[in-house]
Amino acid sequence: MSAQADRVMDLSEWENRWQEGRTGFHRSDVHNLLKANVDKLICGRREVRFFFPLCGKAVDMKWLADMGHTVVGVEFSEKGIKEFFQEQNLEYNEEAVADIPGAKLFKSTDGKISIYQCDLYKFSSAVAGHFGGIWDRGALVAINPCDRQKYASLLVSLMSSDCRYLLDTLEYNPELYKGPPFFVSEDDIKTVFGGSCNIDLLQSVDGFEEKHRSWGLDSLTEKLYLLTTKTQ
Repeated sequence: MSAQADRVMDLSEWENRWQEGRTGFHRSDVHNLLKANVDKLICGRREVRFFFPLCGKAVDMKWLADMGHTVVGVEFSEKGIKEFFQEQNLEYNEEAVADIPGAKLFKSTDGKISIYQCDLYKFSSAVAGHFGGIWDRGALVAINPCDRQKYASLLVSLMSSDCRYLLDTLEYNPELYKGPPFFVSEDDIKTVFGGSCNIDLLQSVDGFEEKHRSWGLDSLTEKLYLLTTKTQ
């Protein structure tokens, strides 16, 4: 991570990507590692409350909601949120968030999917309670490396005692590409989450795609971890 330690992107840069349509991080289909490991995430439970940090317009949200679960996401870009509801053909309501000045809540009319438009670090359990599941794809790898401990502390504070947290990470040579998405190793995860969570590697796959050549890379590994509270 040292090669990327000082790399910082501010929220306006992410918003510009949405406005300019530079959203190569978005996937139009449900993530393969989520589908392959959803039973480990749900663990036989019904009506789980799921949290999606930096959710964008992830189709995974509707996929889980269609299973009978509820989903809460946080996303800074209002454009990304509105595109999600439009592309999924979901009617929604929009309202202010009393606990976060300037924030908005976009909620499907059936109540299954709620997305808060705000700075992630202004979100808290006081706003939306605790969660039984977290799907972190494109969030930890997107935040500034210097903010990882702050990010981890927030995510842990949102976990209910039975929470199951699927974390998707990328490993590549960080000397060749400055990110984002950033290189995140198992040691990096243990550094910020290890004090509060059990960490288990579930799956490791070759995640290299042709687009990664333009990043200057010739290899990339995608890894999926399961985090659970140490009280479990």
